[in-house]
Formats: sequence, C-alpha cells, structure tokens
Amino acid sequence: MTSEAITLRPGRVEDVKTIHAALLKLGTHIGAPEEIRSTPEDLRRFGFGDKPAFSTLIAEVDGVFAGLCLHFPIFSTWMGRPGVYVQDLYVEDRFRGKRIGERLLRRVARECRRDGGVYLRLSVDTDNEIAKAFYERLGIGWSSYEQTQKIIGEAFFAFADKTEDGEIR
Repeated sequence: MTSEAITLRPGRVEDVKTIHAALLKLGTHIGAPEEIRSTPEDLRRFGFGDKPAFSTLIAEVDGVFAGLCLHFPIFSTWMGRPGVYVQDLYVEDRFRGKRIGERLLRRVARECRRDGGVYLRLSVDTDNEIAKAFYERLGIGWSSYEQTQKIIGEAFFAFADKTEDGEIR
C-alpha cells in the first residue's frame, strides 16, 4: 500500500492558471460554466497585487494539484469579531474521498482563529446537494435567518452611478 503525501500551501502568483482552471471546473460541476467570467489575469491582479482581495490555499497530492480554497477576511459587526468567507472550495474528482476539502477548510479556519476570527461563512449552490451534505457533515450548517442578495453587471453600475438624490453622475 502506498501512502500519498498531501500538502497544503498558500497559492502563489504562478498558480493563477491552475486556480482559474479549477474555478472553470467548479462552474462546470455545478452546471453553470457560463457564470465564470474571470480570467487568470483578473486573479493575478486582484489576488496577488499590492492589495490582495483574496487568498488561496492549494492542496497537492505527491506534488500534483488536488484542490483549492479561495477565501478572504470578513467582519461581523454583531459579534464584533472577524471571520473568514470561503468563496470557492474545489477538489479534483480523482482526489475526492481523501478529506482534502475538509483539510483545506480546517486550515483556513485555524488561520482565521489564529488572527482573532470566530466564524467561517460560505455559500452553496442551491442545487449542489453533495456539497450541502459535505458541509453539514463537518458541522457547517445552513443559516435559516439569512438570504444572500446581489446586484451585478449593468444593474450594479447604474446603482453605483446614481447620487443620493437620484441623479446619474
């Protein structure tokens, strides 16, 4: 029986193509590949520039990419404490069942706790029953008192461009 070495490490700028490919696979997995509009250059610019908007944790099995967790800090005014938001969790099909997703989430939670954080938040595609069961098994439950709202694209730009008195800038 061979033992596979699973390692976790921070994502690096040279990983952007791999990270982007994983996001495309995740979009395909949930049946919405057209929703992935980012490019490797977007990830490079916003994740590895002067003011990173997110961090990544990469899992490798014997040096081969196995998965990632893309996350960023958040803050709860009600708790008065920081937390972490997991935007994307992805594990390659051939490495599923090795607890890689759990390892990634636990590491991100430990790092958040080390920095004073007290909670982890994430969203799950409403039709992704496997992911819902996975998170529930880890104790990451569904919030019955919250609902995600969003505004994107042209509607966002129009909203942002209006002044308080309804004029367009």
